[in-house]
Amino acid sequence: MTGTTTSGDRRTAGVPRPPGGGANRWTVLIVLCVSLLFVALDTTILYVAVPKVTEDLRPGAVELLWIVDVYPLVAASLLILFGTLGDRVGRRRVLLLGYGLFAVASAAAAFAPDPAVLITARAVLGIGSAMIMPATLSILREVFPDRRERAVAIGVWSAVAAVGAAVGPVLGGFLVENFWWGSVFLINIPMMAAMLLVGRWLLPESRGDRSGPWDVLGAVIAAAGVLGVVFGVKSLGNGAPLLGLRTLPAIVLGVLLLVLFVRRQRRREHPLIDLALFGRPAFGTSVGCIVLAMLALVGLQLIAVQYLQLVLHLSPLQTGLRMLPLVFSAMAAGLTGSRLLQFLGPRIMVGGGFVLAAAAVLCLTRMGLHDSPWLLSAGFVLLGFGFQSALFGAYESMLNEAPPGQSGGAAAISETSYQLGAGLGVALLGSVMNAAYGPGARRVPGVPHHARRAASHSLGEAYKVASELPRTAGQGLREAARAAFIHGLHVTLAVSALMLLAGAVFSLRLPRHVVEGTGREDGPEDSGAAEPAAQQSDAPADRGQASAPAPRNGDAGPGPSAGGRVPGAADGRGRDRADGSASAARRR
Repeated sequence: MTGTTTSGDRRTAGVPRPPGGGANRWTVLIVLCVSLLFVALDTTILYVAVPKVTEDLRPGAVELLWIVDVYPLVAASLLILFGTLGDRVGRRRVLLLGYGLFAVASAAAAFAPDPAVLITARAVLGIGSAMIMPATLSILREVFPDRRERAVAIGVWSAVAAVGAAVGPVLGGFLVENFWWGSVFLINIPMMAAMLLVGRWLLPESRGDRSGPWDVLGAVIAAAGVLGVVFGVKSLGNGAPLLGLRTLPAIVLGVLLLVLFVRRQRRREHPLIDLALFGRPAFGTSVGCIVLAMLALVGLQLIAVQYLQLVLHLSPLQTGLRMLPLVFSAMAAGLTGSRLLQFLGPRIMVGGGFVLAAAAVLCLTRMGLHDSPWLLSAGFVLLGFGFQSALFGAYESMLNEAPPGQSGGAAAISETSYQLGAGLGVALLGSVMNAAYGPGARRVPGVPHHARRAASHSLGEAYKVASELPRTAGQGLREAARAAFIHGLHVTLAVSALMLLAGAVFSLRLPRHVVEGTGREDGPEDSGAAEPAAQQSDAPADRGQASAPAPRNGDAGPGPSAGGRVPGAADGRGRDRADGSASAARRR
């Protein structure tokens, strides 16, 4: 079968079905979004607590790096493993286990007596996160079979993710200022306990195709490959040399393992992930757009925070407040994304989002040594709306192309693309920034060579070196470093704009239109999709085997049904044989 939804309780039996289950679907969405909110919070909430952690636990430089990075590193490497496992054993089961693991790890992290315990707890938090993130998106795909409703749900889901990541530093700052650093983890415990109870009561169980053995070795190879690539990229972004043991060898080993994983999946009769999905223009293009969006903007966001704190000398709380226009506009894009998608279509929505974000980035090149609140606010509003529109359109198109039985694997691919793009963006834009900043900080007359060399590493290091020099030399170094930082910021913004425009060009492979009332792009494969959902719900079971019209030029090729379900088609053996034959033909 391509996908099944089961529940052992009458309370959830109608949740995923449009007729008579509308209210419950949106309740399920609330549960999923609250789960995602706390996972997203934990990616950034620790940033402002690092000084207090350093003061209390006295970690070394390497230990401190692992405390911050081990959570996203472990989460990114295990997304494919747990996403495909959820398709096999049940997505709700994996999600509930993730809730419990997240709560236990949060308690261990909050009361960690030394750096080793905190690093281990953060790693277990990453495991729980890898269970929760793809499960929320795959359950959402199953609960909202109609594409219009699903687009609304994905918009809310993506808006919550943006809010969680952006609010993390502000909430973390409040907690650390009023309590102690462990409170940033302690807030997870009551919420995850509540989600465990509520999720067991409300969430429907669903799973995909369970025919054939689960490829445990393939899942481990994929996890090790992603771990190697992300670890090498993050090390590069943290300033490690390209040829160092933690960068290039790790990246090369990770790529080789991923190639081995792809070759293994192509040979298996029952692969973890049907790689033929990448042959569909909408799916492969959407994954590429997610990577490009994160590549262009995540590293830029970190540099913008440095500008606000080190150049404009704003406090962490003031910096967080300055970033709120970015958050609110991203929320607005997510909440209005469904209507925009219906009106514009995937191609214009994603491409237009990239162009709008590029225009905003170019406007921000007018930032200088002096504060311009209105310029920053306007640029952040345009940037947030454009970025989230592109990301929303890519997520929606990708998830729509994935068969219901593979939604966990598809969600894992999307989240892995997100994490990989973010890591590459920090490394790439950070390298561009350092290359443009360094020469200006090294050309300061009257400053010793060793001091200029140290100042060329970063603006924060330049301030530290300047404070140790005589007044005149220190002031000259400080002003030169600030001017060099502004120059580097402008160069980095220009590079980011070019990558966003490249994303706009790449998005031209997405379909032009969304067919009204069917939840498909133009040219889907079965003729039953051309009927209204209300008629489909009464169609006989053999309608799922009807022949398809050919896709029109510029539109998506054959894809999974995302509209109303045909009773008997999703679960009938005739449809299973058709799906299996098509999948086998694609692999051949």
